[in-house]
Amino acid sequence: MASQSQGIQQLLQAEKRAAEKVAEARKRKNRRLKQAKEVDKETVGKMGSIQTSYQRNREGVLGNLLKMVCDIKPEIHANYRFAG
Repeated sequence: MASQSQGIQQLLQAEKRAAEKVAEARKRKNRRLKQAKEVDKETVGKMGSIQTSYQRNREGVLGNLLKMVCDIKPEIHANYRFAG
């Protein structure tokens, strides 16, 4: 009878430990989900600011690029030395 009672106690303790592990795993999962939501929120905000910056600066950058490509001024490089 004593060994049966001891076996039941061991089972109850094992069940309690398992329940604690499951509860801790649920808490960890909830924390990770909360962190993931925060990261998603930050990502959306940063993407929005990047998109706004792109829209604001697009025309100026394209204008400067076209100006540099189309307005060529031939010059002798500073490192060029006349042979002679």
